[in-house]
Amino acid sequence: MGEKRTLVVTAVPAERDAVTLAAGVAPEPFTLPGGLSLQRGPGLDAVSVGVGPAAAAAGTATVLALAQGRYDLVVSAGIGGGFAQVAEVGATVVSSALVAADLGANGPDGFLDVGELGFGAATFRPPAGLARAAADAVGGPLGPVLTVSTATGTAARAAELAARHPGAAAEGMEGHGVATAAVAHQLAVLEIRTVSNPVGPRERAAWRIPDALRALTDSFAALGPAFDLWREQTHG
Repeated sequence: MGEKRTLVVTAVPAERDAVTLAAGVAPEPFTLPGGLSLQRGPGLDAVSVGVGPAAAAAGTATVLALAQGRYDLVVSAGIGGGFAQVAEVGATVVSSALVAADLGANGPDGFLDVGELGFGAATFRPPAGLARAAADAVGGPLGPVLTVSTATGTAARAAELAARHPGAAAEGMEGHGVATAAVAHQLAVLEIRTVSNPVGPRERAAWRIPDALRALTDSFAALGPAFDLWREQTHG
């Protein structure tokens, strides 16, 4: 059905608007069934679907079911927390993996993720070349992005997650849900997070949300060539 586009999925409208602002032209708004608010710009559509993996999966699946083959790439995007020594505040993180970090079971031998329990995939991986090109384009770290249902608020929890997921770069609440829907539709998936705060104790006075939203705009302004190159290499 013509040239393929990128679907960018965010949690909240402020993140969606930061993405579409990168194009430098006013996006075309659409209201989809269920009240989802989608904005169409050059080369991509951006939609805000709500907070958390369940809302992310449901919203992404809804858009893709209505899309009739419009997309070949789905990107989970937004601001998030960065793990110390990997992603500082202000950095843009690109996912090497989208990981369900707290979906599973605790037991005497520790945490078992949903994959280890045999109930599905705990980790989804983007195309390696696309992820590397995207990280180069934004000048940020490439590493696992953890999806949680409860945002980390203590140093102990941050340390536990970092130990369980070596090299973890960022934490968000939607990536694995977006990936679950994208993979069900046999589409490539990627996650982009701009860091507004460290993962750890909740010190809201230190959060840099406006700066992270501006970084999200700057990142998507830089990502177009990486997406185009991946399409050329994938589709010929």
